Amino acid sequence: MPDGLLSTLIARVRKLAALALGNRSKKQQAPEPCPAIVIHGGAGTIRKEKMTSAEERELRAGLYHATERGYAVLRSGGTAADAVEAAVRAMEDNPLFNAGKGAVFNIKGVNQLEASFMDGRTGAAGAATLLTVVRNPISLARKIMESNRHVFLGGAGAEDYARETGLDIVPPSYFWTKHRWEQHERGFLRSDSMSASSTCVGEQEPDDMGDYSHLPMGTVGAVALDAMGNLATATSTGGMSNKWDGRIGDTPIIGAGTWADGHIAISGTGAGEFFIRQGTARYIALRANLLGETPAAAGKLAMLEMKSIGGDGGVICLDSTGRFTMTFCSDGMYRGYCSAQTGHVPAIGIFHSEKIAPDDNHVSLPRNRK
Repeated sequence: MPDGLLSTLIARVRKLAALALGNRSKKQQAPEPCPAIVIHGGAGTIRKEKMTSAEERELRAGLYHATERGYAVLRSGGTAADAVEAAVRAMEDNPLFNAGKGAVFNIKGVNQLEASFMDGRTGAAGAATLLTVVRNPISLARKIMESNRHVFLGGAGAEDYARETGLDIVPPSYFWTKHRWEQHERGFLRSDSMSASSTCVGEQEPDDMGDYSHLPMGTVGAVALDAMGNLATATSTGGMSNKWDGRIGDTPIIGAGTWADGHIAISGTGAGEFFIRQGTARYIALRANLLGETPAAAGKLAMLEMKSIGGDGGVICLDSTGRFTMTFCSDGMYRGYCSAQTGHVPAIGIFHSEKIAPDDNHVSLPRNRK
């Protein structure tokens, strides 16, 4: 081989080797995923004047505790799935939130709970509905997801599966709380004149009936990103106060109130019927995955569209790069998040006037479109 040609080949090999080493170095220097968790505790008519300072402190403490519980899992190297389950269980065990212990009553005075779970790493999903004795519905949704056999179970069959898998089973009376029962009665008092099928419990509200309208009435949920770059979402609720017996909302419907894939995780709260019609969670994911929209842009558009057709609520979205949003079109949303950006200390918000993150967004329609 001529010396000139050999020299040229050697030079090219050296150049390719240098490029390969450079690319390898860049990959090694690429930042690792920054673990993060975002939660919501319900959205709706939330006004500061409706709650005392003590009630506000208690609600903020509940949100802080749930966020802290989930983030502690991530900081210890746990998975996104473990983190969202821990955060949602904390809210299910807190009687202030409309999930688990604090669930609202249906029209027959029964607590019917539902939940869903999705692992963005595998695409697996699980959901359960019409539950009356399962203490933590979110754990049942995860068990169903991990069974690799079914996605959605309801009623007595779902409760049998909870027993078979060793989950905590409680008597229906476990879910009874004074404030939710009074909300149930108040709902009848207000709607009696409009519904002949309602059972009237009195001609006027008793003097000792408290006003609990400030308490979370929506769904609770969490989305998380772990150190391996995986996403997961978990959503749980007691549904609508005085809902029709057997009503199923958006929470257990994969793609409506819950979604997670390799790029983005979403959990919603609000008027469930509108989330079902819009397919809100999947709609946001498709806009992010196919159009390249940020979580904030996709979430904002979804909420504006929902508001334009009479819906109300909010979403939390987190993508695999750590970008997230807490976007709502209602008066307020109970919410929190934690990551290195917050100094590993949960940031909490309730009212629409608060902005606890750059993409903590309250959206509304222009006046001429309302």
